[in-house]
Amino acid sequence: MKLRAGDLVEVTRAASVQFVHPFLFRVIRVLDWVTYDGWVWLDGYQLDRKGDAVARRSIFVQPAGLRVRRSVPAPTPRRSTRSAAAPTRTAHRQL
Repeated sequence: MKLRAGDLVEVTRAASVQFVHPFLFRVIRVLDWVTYDGWVWLDGYQLDRKGDAVARRSIFVQPAGLRVRRSVPAPTPRRSTRSAAAPTRTAHRQL
């Protein structure tokens, strides 16, 4: 599983035995630290039931044990919102 900034994951004992009580975690970044194979350090925010951040944390987990709840949508190319301008008519005065 490839985690990235903005992902919302549920952290349970399946990710690490230290997490007895499941909680939601919003990933800020995956830290590029040397770890055991199959483990990563995540930097992010622990969320309450309403989705508000209650603590900033760095956690050591097995990504295979995380449940992704929502992912950040893939970036899409920006489209111009301007429409082609309609030609304007000018009134001609007759002399």
